[in-house]
Amino acid sequence: MHPKRKQRLILVIFIVVLSSATIGLTVFALRENLNLFYPPSVIVRGEAPVDKTIRAGGCVVPGSLKRAQDSLKIDFNITDGMAEMTVQHEGILPDLFAEGEAVVLTGKLNGKGVFMASKVLAKHDENYTPPEVADSMKPTGDGHTASCKGIDYDS
Repeated sequence: MHPKRKQRLILVIFIVVLSSATIGLTVFALRENLNLFYPPSVIVRGEAPVDKTIRAGGCVVPGSLKRAQDSLKIDFNITDGMAEMTVQHEGILPDLFAEGEAVVLTGKLNGKGVFMASKVLAKHDENYTPPEVADSMKPTGDGHTASCKGIDYDS
């Protein structure tokens, strides 16, 4: 093999190996930072990862909000029309948070099936529903469509 051609081959191999290592490390780092969205029905079925940061969303079930008297701890349930799950949050809730409204939560699912929310996001007006929540609100088995305060998620 000609020396010049051999040099080029070594350079190309070096670039390919370096690029592959860079891409591999980047993908590995990003994989740890993903927080995927799971509706309550998927979480209740046990298909969501435990003790890993994920996002969940649905409608706050009316009458399920329980506030602690001595702290900022709040327990409530959310639903997607097919299943209901318990959420615990310690902190101040957004001003637009209310029972019967759509929310998107960031947090971890503990071993008991309770979602420990670190961040609670509420919708910003009466006509908007977060896309993740709207997609998770599927028609129920009895022919009805789940909704928050009468909002139709099929449109």
